[in-house]
Amino acid sequence: MVEQSGIYILARRLIFAAVCLSIIFWRLLPLDTLPRGWAGPDLIVALTFAWVLRRPEYAPPLLIAALVLLADLMFQRPPGLWAALVLIGSEALKARAAGLRDMGFAPEWLSVAIALVAMTLAERTVLAILLVPQAPLGLSLMQMAMTVLVYPLVVAASALFARVRRVRPGDVAAVAGRA
Repeated sequence: MVEQSGIYILARRLIFAAVCLSIIFWRLLPLDTLPRGWAGPDLIVALTFAWVLRRPEYAPPLLIAALVLLADLMFQRPPGLWAALVLIGSEALKARAAGLRDMGFAPEWLSVAIALVAMTLAERTVLAILLVPQAPLGLSLMQMAMTVLVYPLVVAASALFARVRRVRPGDVAAVAGRA
């Protein structure tokens, strides 16, 4: 089977990295000269969670940490804080992935929403304790809500374009990727 190949898994990891780098590049483009009054979704987090819950071997922790750290540096966020929270959130969701597979999409979406709420609260708490200037609470909550709302679209796009689907019970690639 093609999915058991190490080259296939490496190709999927490269696709994941390329999509994340494209998102970073797109957000850095000076398309608007005025600051926006709204916050868009964090597509890198939504993509990471979608791939980790479907095929964790395609998005290894080191790659996730490196890409989100790069995004932290490029977007001038406190370096490493959001990367650490995304890594913790993705690993927590990965631990629950087997149980979520049998339940359908709604519990998965709820788990992602809970993880995003916890990550946002943790980030704001750490920044408040360290007295680091923060974005207004409304913008942070808006970004979190937009990320939760766009998650189903990211899952659908991942399945349609990158063929990242849930692991089936007889799938050997997922077992080989975790070993």
